[in-house]
Amino acid sequence: MKQTLLQEKYPIFVAEIGKIETDYQSVDALVEYYKGKIAENPKVHFIGVFDHYAHTSRIGGEMVQGLQAAVDIIFCFGFAIPNPQMLAVRPRSIGIADMGDKFIISFMEAPMQPANQAMEAWTKALRRQ
Repeated sequence: MKQTLLQEKYPIFVAEIGKIETDYQSVDALVEYYKGKIAENPKVHFIGVFDHYAHTSRIGGEMVQGLQAAVDIIFCFGFAIPNPQMLAVRPRSIGIADMGDKFIISFMEAPMQPANQAMEAWTKALRRQ
């Protein structure tokens, strides 16, 4: 898993996981995996799944070549609301892109370390040991 800046301003974590490296072979299976991880933590709330691929296809938007599916799993850690501006960086989402032979999983760095640690651990655990 690597940490980088997207468009020189968005701090994101990205994992490329070959389908031969994981037991999960579809976006739907990965969604269920993450929903299970979210449900295990009583301080995290599942919100929904956004089919970004279907939306972009419907409006005739551009997509990277080789993309077969793209979803965002939306949820919130929200341990506290220390100020109203915190709402600008919530809820969280994890993006899953199916590129045929691999999945690209990405999420934006959260303003609190426990959220980053959980999302990183969930994602790293997708690789077969």
